[in-house]
Amino acid sequence: MTPELTALALAGLLQAAQFTVFAIPANIELGVGYTSSPRDRPPSRELSAVTGRLQRALDNHFEGLILFTLAVVVVTLGNQSTPVTRYAAWIYLAARVLYIPAYAFGWRPWRSAIWSVGFFATLTMIVAALI
Repeated sequence: MTPELTALALAGLLQAAQFTVFAIPANIELGVGYTSSPRDRPPSRELSAVTGRLQRALDNHFEGLILFTLAVVVVTLGNQSTPVTRYAAWIYLAARVLYIPAYAFGWRPWRSAIWSVGFFATLTMIVAALI
């Protein structure tokens, strides 16, 4: 397995862990009756600020993971793994790990800076695979 695929697999596990970190307080705050329902109506209670941020961080990782997966596939199937793409993959993963507390605790402007590091690491992988 290439280092990029390893980073992708770990990013998938991070996504599962991130879901758990969000789901536990969400179930406590909204109640299992609501979270297990079809959610046809709005919740009777709102999420706390931190739980809401954890939800948005989770949604953001779903979005970022799409582009990162594309980058890993291009690098791997194109047989373009290099030290640059390897480091970029690990930088992406590190940025995603740091992004969770940065978003949850409202670190400004660091949350956006950390997001940018992961985004540009992903773009670096794609561009490196093309040249």
